[in-house]
Amino acid sequence: MTKAEIHTVKGLMKVEFFDNDAPIAVANFVKLSKEGFYDGLTFHRVIPDFVIQGGCPKGTGAGGPGYTIKCELTGGNQYHDRGVLSMAHAGRNTGGSQFFICHSRKNTSHLDRNHTCFGKVYEGLEVIDAIKQGDVIEKIVILD
Repeated sequence: MTKAEIHTVKGLMKVEFFDNDAPIAVANFVKLSKEGFYDGLTFHRVIPDFVIQGGCPKGTGAGGPGYTIKCELTGGNQYHDRGVLSMAHAGRNTGGSQFFICHSRKNTSHLDRNHTCFGKVYEGLEVIDAIKQGDVIEKIVILD
């Protein structure tokens, strides 16, 4: 199982990826992370008790890597629980670099099988609650 560390100004989140359930999304996130794409970007969207969202190079929610990837919605881990990483998109099969992390299950069940869940924070869950809009992703380190 592929793992990563998301270093933020508010602390460290350790992530396990859903390699088998979302191989396209995982490979894309790993590639962008290794290229340093996310370094210095912000969490541009924070909705309390819902999600924190980052990965937009413009910092507005309108940017991406210059390409899109397909949604992967049929795997066994396609449920938006607390700490789950999921692909943000502007419609089916339009994801790219933007991702969100869920605060809780309470307000996210409608996202199930509509957005690709591709990993989960297993350590540092308190960082999710500390993130505010504009907080910086310092770097993402992939642990092969």
